[in-house]
Amino acid sequence: MKSKSESANITRCLECGKKLPGRLGQKFCNPNCKSAYHYKNSKLKEPSTFVRVENQIKHNRRILKQFYLSGKLLLDKEILINEGFDFDYFTHIGKDKAGKPFYFNFEFSLHELKDKGKYRLEIWQDKKGKKKKQG
Repeated sequence: MKSKSESANITRCLECGKKLPGRLGQKFCNPNCKSAYHYKNSKLKEPSTFVRVENQIKHNRRILKQFYLSGKLLLDKEILINEGFDFDYFTHIGKDKAGKPFYFNFEFSLHELKDKGKYRLEIWQDKKGKKKKQG
């Protein structure tokens, strides 16, 4: 294990290996090397739980938006799963008039039909009946 004095006497850039002029303890020859070094190291780390959940929810939304824009509003669960949709990730839950829950991914909602494995895709509407703008 390196002592503090050894690690403070770094003489080469950690990214490109160039000799470092200047003060003791310097680790990088320029801001570009520093940025590249930290970028590479961040890519090696496992994404946090928050990042993984956020990415899956956004992926689910992209899938629903794709189906909505293509006009396909009755969906098979199997097709959604094959596209990479994960039913465990959604933004919030609503209830229909009968009290049956449906699941939102941002403005898109999936309503399970009586025919198991089938879903109806809808877009959120405000109280005036206007559909939310796509973005």
